[in-house]
Amino acid sequence: MAKRRMFSLDVVDTDRFLEMPASTQSLYFHFGMRADDDGFVSSPKKIATLCGCNTDDIKLLVSKGYLIPFDDGVVVITDWKINNWVRPDRKQQTRYEDKLNILEIHNGIYTLPHDNHMTTERHTEVRLGKDRLVQDSIGKDNICADAPKRTRSQFKPPTLEEVQAYCMERNNKVDAERFIDYYSSNGWMVGKNKMKDWKAAVRTWERNQYNNNTEPKGSKPTNRGNKSFKEIMMEMEQREQQEDVYVESKDVTERSNNEY
Repeated sequence: MAKRRMFSLDVVDTDRFLEMPASTQSLYFHFGMRADDDGFVSSPKKIATLCGCNTDDIKLLVSKGYLIPFDDGVVVITDWKINNWVRPDRKQQTRYEDKLNILEIHNGIYTLPHDNHMTTERHTEVRLGKDRLVQDSIGKDNICADAPKRTRSQFKPPTLEEVQAYCMERNNKVDAERFIDYYSSNGWMVGKNKMKDWKAAVRTWERNQYNNNTEPKGSKPTNRGNKSFKEIMMEMEQREQQEDVYVESKDVTERSNNEY
């Protein structure tokens, strides 16, 4: 067996070859150095282990069309005739003549009889890794498609009993009937926006102490000057809008935390 081997740039200087992992490329060169004079490698797994590679590198070389495997574990380098030419007087006949007789040569490339299409397709990129990425992304899309969409619950106006219970819970003096009447009359709007949290509106009324024009015991009277009822309600709506923005931002934060 010859001690010198050659490698053609037509084989190893291509995107298809160079995009493989460095370990797979290295293993190809080691196989080329250890193959017999007809390109057969008798112990590919042993060589892969000695070189710090693994069976995945062998499988990738097979998938890319650089190796043809046999049932007994022997492999042959498909581009052997392109890479090397051994003078007949120096050539040592392979031990795997039975396998060599099975192979066909097309354009200097070993092929199996049923794999003639390899001569025209073997140099196209198999892109196993990219195919896996595409499949993974498709799987993720399906998962996302199957997952229930998060929808924000629509606002439901409270009943008088709910408002009364909440006011009793907070021990405030907000007039629940007046609260219901006011927002029912304007379509449960806070300024120009639809109300998102009626409890926040109750708390705003509580802070503004707009409860039948009376003040909580022990508190100083609120000086509203000569402001009209409309002006007072506008001020309250502005405060409610600010609280709604806070509630909305809090909802967004909670959804983000749940997603991650």
